[in-house]
Amino acid sequence: MKMFFSKKVIYLLVSAGLVCIIAISCRTSQTAFDPKDLSYLYNPTKNPINPRYNITNQSDELTTLAVKFFTSELHFSEANPQGIPMAMLLITVKLYNTSQGRVLADTAYYNINIVKEEGNLEYVYNIPLKVAHGFDYVAEVKILDRIRLQVVQAFVPFNTLTYANKYNFRAQGHFRKNDLFDPVLKADEYVNLVYLRTPPDSLFVSFYKPFSEVPYPPSMLLPEKTLDYEPDTLIALQYSDTMPIMFPNEGVFLCSTDRKIADGFTFYNFGNAYPAVNTPEVMIPPLAYLATEDEMIGMLSAQKPKLALDEFWIKCGGNVEKSRELIRIFYTRVQYSNFYFTSYKEGWRSERGMIYIIYGPPDKVYKTSDGERWGYRKPVIRSLWGTRYRVTDDYLYFNFRKKDNIFSDNDYYLSRSESLVTFWEQAIASWRKGMVFRLDNPEDI
Repeated sequence: MKMFFSKKVIYLLVSAGLVCIIAISCRTSQTAFDPKDLSYLYNPTKNPINPRYNITNQSDELTTLAVKFFTSELHFSEANPQGIPMAMLLITVKLYNTSQGRVLADTAYYNINIVKEEGNLEYVYNIPLKVAHGFDYVAEVKILDRIRLQVVQAFVPFNTLTYANKYNFRAQGHFRKNDLFDPVLKADEYVNLVYLRTPPDSLFVSFYKPFSEVPYPPSMLLPEKTLDYEPDTLIALQYSDTMPIMFPNEGVFLCSTDRKIADGFTFYNFGNAYPAVNTPEVMIPPLAYLATEDEMIGMLSAQKPKLALDEFWIKCGGNVEKSRELIRIFYTRVQYSNFYFTSYKEGWRSERGMIYIIYGPPDKVYKTSDGERWGYRKPVIRSLWGTRYRVTDDYLYFNFRKKDNIFSDNDYYLSRSESLVTFWEQAIASWRKGMVFRLDNPEDI
């Protein structure tokens, strides 16, 4: 992989450049630009690139942020002095110590020119960050495509609190020795797990059965559930950073350096098809959001599950053509929920996944270090004179709070007391009548 970069040290110039580019891109839009809105993160039609991020604590003073770019998402141009296909990116990172409020701990600015290599499907770039032991951090990453003049942003939380947590491990493919950015594995996939501190004598693997519950509708006021999830099996392995490990059963696998420590690196096995949704066995369970309990029992116990699944959707759509469109949209959202919201359970089983599937990608997303706020545009109200205008509070908001979880940093729960009006019943009724629900379409309500 050929990659050319230069470190930027003048913050004002970089900031000014980003502001100018954002301003230029907004001139073509007739809607007000909201610089804090990150809704493009969960909308594949608005997001040009979807990098993956990985954190490893190399020492008490150094952490590495790895960024992986997919070749299919990069824009390569030959309009450069070398005349070769090249993608041009600007990465800026602000590292905040959140244990002390929101204190800026380090910054990094890099211009990256990625030369396209035939057959190379991904490019990985490592960014060193200065840290101290015993703190919570969040890395705010902004990536500018300097050719397309588009910016994407991400918030990558991690901590240096202990030497036992997942940031002290590096997962690699056993055969290629490539760093793994996704802990979701297939049944026949072999990996190595490298502990970056003093090598332990043993590695303890706790197996947890798959989490099978689905969240209750957002209209139900319920207390936050405590994760009470006991391991089914504990296995001790002699540690070796080259030992091939594989996880043939579906479930959650927590790898620790001590039998008594409930912390470490977690792998997941959600089945060989995951995150795809392409068989009746994996297409029926997400219908728990739309179907009645009796309908779910019938489909799950059917001798011909594909026929039962087709009958459900034809009943909703009224005809084959309309049912196909409902199926396409519903399961595309299920698959993207798996991509965006996977934690210790499939993404579609999460509360963010539930909202995403039924309401669609949010129109507004605001992120903080401890949560997310999603907004959906409310219907346009007509005045007596026939003109159209919007009320002041023109969004339905769902608030999600980040939950501490030894298995994942991507676990959020819905703050139901802040979502008293959800239009949930209307949304389900719309789907079952063959109409994809849109909150800003008054005819669908």
